[in-house]
Amino acid sequence: MRFDAPVSLAEKPLLGVLKGERPAIPPMWLMRQAGRYLPEYRALRAQKGGFLELVYDSEAAAEVTLQPLRRFGFDGAILFSDILIVPYAMGQNLWFETGEGPRLAPILADTDLSALTPDFSRYEAVYETVRQVKAALDPSVTFLGFAGSPWTVATYMVAGQGSKDHGAARRMAYNKPDSFTALIDAIIDATVIYLSGQIQAGVEAVQLFDSWAGSLAPLQFDRWVIDPNKRIVERLKALHPDIPIIGFPKGAGAKLADYAARTGVDAVGVDETVDPHWANRALPQGMPVQGNLDPLALIAGGCAVEEAVDSIRAAFADRPHIFNLGHGILPDTPIAHVEALISYVRQ
Repeated sequence: MRFDAPVSLAEKPLLGVLKGERPAIPPMWLMRQAGRYLPEYRALRAQKGGFLELVYDSEAAAEVTLQPLRRFGFDGAILFSDILIVPYAMGQNLWFETGEGPRLAPILADTDLSALTPDFSRYEAVYETVRQVKAALDPSVTFLGFAGSPWTVATYMVAGQGSKDHGAARRMAYNKPDSFTALIDAIIDATVIYLSGQIQAGVEAVQLFDSWAGSLAPLQFDRWVIDPNKRIVERLKALHPDIPIIGFPKGAGAKLADYAARTGVDAVGVDETVDPHWANRALPQGMPVQGNLDPLALIAGGCAVEEAVDSIRAAFADRPHIFNLGHGILPDTPIAHVEALISYVRQ
């Protein structure tokens, strides 16, 4: 069954908050809510044989997207995919090493963009996942698409894998600024295509994950985080003016206020290291916020969660607020703790 009838914002609480509403109970979703802490996810991934195989099986990826909605009744569904689909579509080879994470080749620290042949048909399976989820989603749930922000995506493309300090990309940004600018420009183009396609397929809001924004010095943060995200937002707004955009620059610290004021995002995600009371004072008045429970507090459960929830909700009581974690849910999170969190927030 497909739900095509128009739904008011009151019936879509998460979308309503992104457009400035302040319900008494904040809507909820959790980053990485479709993932390894769920036994049904682990079973399906084992059946498909690997992460990328799961992403590129649209029926299975749609099922993974819907699993946490069935179990927990969240207010938002987050598309099951990966930020590295963008470099894959840009022409890098992508695979996942068991226990070691993603690998990309050729490594752009050793070559340049001329070695890549883009193939944007690699987005099509993701768009089909969006269409299948949209057809099955309860009309009260807001469907979120996403992409990695250019700096974070570039760290993987330059090094060919994840790293602790993102040194390869930081060195390239300093030593070869023209080459790095060309890479960022290409990622922006590919990201706008990707997110616009997700929107056309049915997502109702998108999130830009700048997971490694915190590794940059202030001037570099301005150049490689604020400016590229601003350009993406401007281009998406020109194409889809009514689609809310959430920006999430993890680790930005005090630079979060500048990011929120200058990128043009509609809402900002707050990671677990940020004092929510400071964030409420520092961020633009009335801007919706998302966050920011520590994922480890959720693992601890009990009083640790309740105290944190009380503090977060008090901090954001006078502005639109989506309750979420400060980063992705961890694989060893007890399901009972997620259930207790939902009950406590919604009590």
